Amino acid sequence: MTGDDDRNGGAGDTDTGVPATRRALLDALGDGPVTGPALADRLGVSRAAVWNHVEALREAGVAVESAADGYVVTDVSGYSGEAIAYGLDAPFDVEYHDAVGSTNDRARELAAAGADDVAVVADEQTASRGRLDREWVSPPGGVWLSVVCRPEVPPAHAPAYTLAMAVAVTRACRETGVDARIKWPNDVLVGDDGGTGAESTERGGRKLCGILTEMEGEADRVSWLVVGVGLNANVDPADLPASADATSLLAERGGPVDRRVLVQRILEGFDDLRGDLRGAVSAWEEYADTVGRRVRVETPGGVVEGEAVGIEFPGALVVETDEGTVRVTAGDCEHLRPADR
Repeated sequence: MTGDDDRNGGAGDTDTGVPATRRALLDALGDGPVTGPALADRLGVSRAAVWNHVEALREAGVAVESAADGYVVTDVSGYSGEAIAYGLDAPFDVEYHDAVGSTNDRARELAAAGADDVAVVADEQTASRGRLDREWVSPPGGVWLSVVCRPEVPPAHAPAYTLAMAVAVTRACRETGVDARIKWPNDVLVGDDGGTGAESTERGGRKLCGILTEMEGEADRVSWLVVGVGLNANVDPADLPASADATSLLAERGGPVDRRVLVQRILEGFDDLRGDLRGAVSAWEEYADTVGRRVRVETPGGVVEGEAVGIEFPGALVVETDEGTVRVTAGDCEHLRPADR
């Protein structure tokens, strides 16, 4: 039996994100042209409900046409929960907002209510924050995304999820043609060879993305984890604070990216990597901009300065100092150039 909301094409069959019936409709349309009666039978709703859901998809930027052999998707150019869910090869419900205070705050609300595998996406954040409660400007055009999950791991493994997300973001940015690299512990930058003068790229080292992971758990297990992404995608650098030395995919490519596809790639990449956290840490080192550099890390126990030589599970930065090898689990990392040493 289906509820009245389904029969009337309403959205009452889910608490968050794209309604379950609409998600099923998107999956069905992904298989090719399908008739209204076939959709009604497959979804267990009336033909009127099918039509209402199709209209909702059109309003969300998913172009659905009525062809001789049934409904067919002809274009997905919008940025919405429905558009992101269409063709998404990862088990996340998508909750989209035109504007929200903070996707991490919303994700925490969902986590407290028992949600799992939900991606909160917004076109704009009005009260966002970065690591250590630093200001994070989130104008329209960026990818502001937070994932709620409930991994069966001890709290000590939580840092590996930050690294996994950093790898997913880096790979997605590289698909757009931008040489993205990772700075420990939670930033994605434009690639920088670390040289000076002609050896160094003009824009190298500028920040594309920050990642903020929050967790609630007990001594032996994580209750929930929220991994937030703030990626300057189609954002004019003039709208970013100059003090942040930030840039965007728009500026680096000289043109906009398809944010819908970008979010899909990030979610799909994160989903793959969270199933193999040790592999995710190894992949992080492959894209690391920090390893091989001389660094200064402000830690709760003082300053650690030396050469970053590697990363250890679940996310400790290994630094060779004059006093010996130090493993840093938390801190503010600065890449040092020769003049800073």
